Amino acid sequence: MIDLHKPGLVLFDMDSTLITIECIDEIAELAGYRHQVEQITAAAMRGELDFAASLRQRMQLLKGVAQADFQQLFEPIPWSQGAVELLTWFRQLGWKTAVVSGGFTWFAEQLQQQAPLDVVIANRLIWDGDRLTGDVAEPIIDAQAKAAAVTQLAQQFGIAMEQTIAVGDGSNDSLMLQQAALGIAYCAKPALQAVADVVINEPNLSAIKAHLTQ
Repeated sequence: MIDLHKPGLVLFDMDSTLITIECIDEIAELAGYRHQVEQITAAAMRGELDFAASLRQRMQLLKGVAQADFQQLFEPIPWSQGAVELLTWFRQLGWKTAVVSGGFTWFAEQLQQQAPLDVVIANRLIWDGDRLTGDVAEPIIDAQAKAAAVTQLAQQFGIAMEQTIAVGDGSNDSLMLQQAALGIAYCAKPALQAVADVVINEPNLSAIKAHLTQ
C-alpha cells in the first residue's frame, strides 16, 4: 500500500503519457514519413515488434531532419491535461519524480525545464551538425531499461521499493509497471492494461491524484 506521507518515487513515460503526442511520429511528419513511422510505432506500442529494433527502423526514416525544426513541436509543450499539476503535487509531498522514456532526451529535458522533474532518462539522438544521422545512441531505453530504472532510482534516492509508482500507456512500459509497487496504465493499450494494478481511461492525469487520495 502506497503511503503518501512517506518519501516515494514516481516514474512516468513521456509520449502519450505526460505529453499528448508521440514525438517520433511528429518528427516523421517533418521528414514526410509520418504514415510509415506511425505504423511502426503503433505495432511497437501493441507489443508486436521489438522496441529497440523498431526504434532503429524508424530513425532511419528520419535522417536529415534539422534540429531547428524540432522546436515547433514544443511551442508550446503539448502537456497532457493535469500533468504539471500532478508533478507539482508529488513534489509538494516530497516525492521524487522521473521521466523514463523510449523517446528522446531533446524533448524530455524541455519538460524538466518547465515542471518539477528530478530525473530524465531517454534515448539520445545522434547529430551530424544540426541534422539527424538516422541513428540513436546505445544503450537504447527499452522495456528492460525502463524496469531497471525503477530499482536504480529508488536506490539512488534511498526510497523503499514499496513506495514506487510507475505510469505509462504502451507495451514498452509493461515491465516498468510490474517492477514498481503500483503500476498505473493511463489511457493505455490493452496489453498494458492487462498487467497494470490501476487502469485510468480518463484523459486527465489528475485522476491519478484522485485515485491515490480516495
